[in-house]
Amino acid sequence: MSVAPAISIVMATYNGAVLLPETLASLQAQTCPDWELVAVDDGSQDDTVAVLRGVRDPRIRVIESAVNGGPVVARNRAFAEARGRYIAGLDQDDLTLPDRFARQLAWLEANPGTVLVSTATDCLTDGKLRPGQWPRPLTAGLIDWLMLVQNPLVWSSVLFRADAARKLEPFERPECRYVEDFDLYHRLRAFGRIEQIDTVLTQYRIHAGGASQRFNGTMTAHAEALLRERHAALLGAHAPDIAPLLVRYVMAKAPIGDRAELRRLFEGIAVLRAHFAAQGRDAETLALVDREISRLWWRLCRAGVRSGRLPLRHAVGVRPAEAALTHAPAADLVASSVIGAVRALRRGPQRASAGLREA
Repeated sequence: MSVAPAISIVMATYNGAVLLPETLASLQAQTCPDWELVAVDDGSQDDTVAVLRGVRDPRIRVIESAVNGGPVVARNRAFAEARGRYIAGLDQDDLTLPDRFARQLAWLEANPGTVLVSTATDCLTDGKLRPGQWPRPLTAGLIDWLMLVQNPLVWSSVLFRADAARKLEPFERPECRYVEDFDLYHRLRAFGRIEQIDTVLTQYRIHAGGASQRFNGTMTAHAEALLRERHAALLGAHAPDIAPLLVRYVMAKAPIGDRAELRRLFEGIAVLRAHFAAQGRDAETLALVDREISRLWWRLCRAGVRSGRLPLRHAVGVRPAEAALTHAPAADLVASSVIGAVRALRRGPQRASAGLREA
């Protein structure tokens, strides 16, 4: 191609030959044909490169790395080769629905103050679709809030302005491996709003080989460092030290079983919320933030109570002011308490007895 495309898709590939053909087919089905795929293969040991070259689409550019450097290195190389005005994220195993690029391109063309737009996303497991696990609908203000406590966006759903990304050095930071996309969103936010199209235009594939399914020590450490850095940038010495709790219980979804940690987590969230409100946020945004805090409290408490490690009375006793019990139906509260008691009983009669008395 002699003319630069509107959109460059940057993709790191590694041993993805089994699922990659479906991903490539979803690209070729786009109603907006003005794109290029810059795929950097990270030393695959399977037929990934053969799959990429076998499509024989002039819009697909393949770069082979002699050694495996990891996805951040591969994406940085792909970005350096990208020619489009806009950059799209897409992993080798995810699917993009036909209208995705057309809708996102139109959105960014019509909203010059927006630097990045994502789409709503569903999950694909063993060929079966289910609703995505990310909050929706998302306004720009709610995205700003959620980025203080978790990653609300799916990498394979984002489209952003190349000129803004080219002001970053590097494009993705190697020290943020496994959370490099989350880090990138924070850094791009300096150049404009981040928004979302509330239509499912992306399918996120969940499978055992997916990197995001392995919440390992490196991912945990880097996510904690990123959130701690973000909180310190906003509040300095007054920033609450809740990054480890957010990563463990909000991002990794471990069940919480300690009332003191539950209290500390939501007291820290309250500090962040107060700072967020002091930035002049409108009433509608703050109402959405409080709704998400309420939903988060109930989700964490429900998981903790059902695990048998968090007595129901303890959970309700540290409920923050923003947490409405309408998000915690009475019948589900009772059912969760019973399930938790049974699970505690299986771990030992003495601990179960204490759990039942507390509930």
